[in-house]
Amino acid sequence: MPANQYHFQTTWRVEAPPEILYNILKDGQSYPRWWPDVYLAARLVRSGRADRIGDRVEFVTKGWLPYRLRWTAETGRLSPPETIEISATGDFIGSGTWHLEPEGKVTRITFDWRISAEKPLPRWLSPLLKPLFRWNHHWAMSTGLPRLRTEATQRLSSVNQ
Repeated sequence: MPANQYHFQTTWRVEAPPEILYNILKDGQSYPRWWPDVYLAARLVRSGRADRIGDRVEFVTKGWLPYRLRWTAETGRLSPPETIEISATGDFIGSGTWHLEPEGKVTRITFDWRISAEKPLPRWLSPLLKPLFRWNHHWAMSTGLPRLRTEATQRLSSVNQ
């Protein structure tokens, strides 16, 4: 694997139905509201298709390390409430898949992220700093889990009222 290529797999468990979590995760433009530690900005560009395939969200993101990434996620496949597939372009190039699976009252969420770093600094420094960039990704994802749990609880409360 070239030094600038990465494969991350993250598993979260959230006490909420897959339908609620699916609706949160498929709505990329809302990420800065509920996951502001990582998602600084998001702009939706609709494809015009009723099924939302081809919709793009232009993101500005950051991790713990002091740099920002500009990239676009394009919806490739939606299979409610189980799968969301995106392709990434910009400072990242690759693909990501959210997979949601109920386990009783809990939903197991797996995010499979296969990307290459194309922003010059991370691309050039990947041979030396790949462990640090991996740690940065894990930090970003660790901030998302409690934020997702809070967002799911709020949505469940509004549904139950």
